Amino acid sequence: MPYIKAEYIWLDGQAPTAALRSKTKIIEHEVRTIQDVDLWAFDGSSTQQAEGRSSDCILKPVRMVHDPLRGAPHLLVLCEVFHADGSVHVSNSRANLRDLATRYSDQECWFGIEQEYTLYKGQKPLGFPAEGFPAPQGPYYCGVGSEFIYGRELVEKHLESCLSAGLKVSGINAEVMPGQWEFQVGASGPLEVADELWLARWLLLRIAEDLGISVTLAPKPVLGDWNGAGAHTNFSTKAMRAHGGLKAIEEACERLKTKHQEHIAVYGAGNEERLTGKHETCPITEFRYGVSDRGASIRIPIFSAKNGCGYLEDRRPAANMDPYKVCAKLIETVCGEQRQPLLTQQYEQAVSL
Repeated sequence: MPYIKAEYIWLDGQAPTAALRSKTKIIEHEVRTIQDVDLWAFDGSSTQQAEGRSSDCILKPVRMVHDPLRGAPHLLVLCEVFHADGSVHVSNSRANLRDLATRYSDQECWFGIEQEYTLYKGQKPLGFPAEGFPAPQGPYYCGVGSEFIYGRELVEKHLESCLSAGLKVSGINAEVMPGQWEFQVGASGPLEVADELWLARWLLLRIAEDLGISVTLAPKPVLGDWNGAGAHTNFSTKAMRAHGGLKAIEEACERLKTKHQEHIAVYGAGNEERLTGKHETCPITEFRYGVSDRGASIRIPIFSAKNGCGYLEDRRPAANMDPYKVCAKLIETVCGEQRQPLLTQQYEQAVSL
């Protein structure tokens, strides 16, 4: 059979914001399921995940998709990171979400994430002149025309690649600042949406690399009177989607109010520069929710209010947030018993070496 190029993708140990890493393994046997993809090791001392004297970390494949860049039969393989003894690495934020998704599976949590990002060429966002600034915000959001829109070639290639890979990307649009875009992933379960967001981010960076463009998920890429970049997270439970679910949505908002600072702590580094109370944000020190209010911490969409059921939109997460942590925190606060999540022995020993 032909060989397979499997691109193993994982999150490194950089703090406060993890970065994506990847390397290619040649597989010379048939791959039908994720169980057919072998464990692999990497040098954790080069990714801030181990010391040099004991540097091996383990990659455990957890999700695979068709590689749209190399074509069939090649694969993108998303991995969790473990210590050599099989215990969960501290950088492995997916493990906690696995535990919570299993514990509260009866709640049938759904997520949709709106990933904003900014494209750069050199030291300036695309569309910014070499000196000074472009015209004020207004015509760029969902705009058309070369005087307003920058980077569409990359955006279209990224969208097509995500769809070819089988990722559940549901849309794209140009955002409020020049050179700023958004794609949406979901609605899906917590592990599915977070896995696919990381894979979509990897594809975005990889395609941008070929085009000589940089991508930043910085929450406030340009200081001043310019919109920041967020990752608005749409969330619902079975109770919220059921008839009369608006009450469950409002109860969820009240629960979220009591844990505001805990959520902010995992919603992305540098978010204080974005959550100022301006540019469609609520101040980071405040919490409020309301119907159709894009200046609130939590927006209840108009159709959720009119239909009496649906979902809520958490507008606080920054573009650089870790979706494993954000999804876990929403489940823990809304579905849980106001307790800290604990990894079960089953997940602490998820890799048997």
